[in-house]
Amino acid sequence: MQYELDATNQTLGRLASKIAILLRGKNLPSFNPRILPQTEVTIKNLSKARFTGSKLDTKKYYRYTGHPGGIKTQTLRQRWEAKPKELMTQMVYHMLPENRSRNKIIKNLKFE
Repeated sequence: MQYELDATNQTLGRLASKIAILLRGKNLPSFNPRILPQTEVTIKNLSKARFTGSKLDTKKYYRYTGHPGGIKTQTLRQRWEAKPKELMTQMVYHMLPENRSRNKIIKNLKFE
């Protein structure tokens, strides 16, 4: 099955949860958690998605380089402007169950 979602004027978190449900096949009557569904989700107009509140400037992402004093900080706005597809993929990835099939399921997420 193929699904095509339009991200125009939709909030990113709600869109990501819809995508996670579709990728797992939980919307199908034949849902079985141990069987991988053959569904593919394509997202259009990702750049037109919106954020609520002041998340763009207040939400921060941290990463550690491994060196003393090596904590790097990035705001959501910086990440969104640099790589929106990667950010969306990461959001959906973390909404999927933590098991061996997660890496296989996320490959069915496509962007236009």
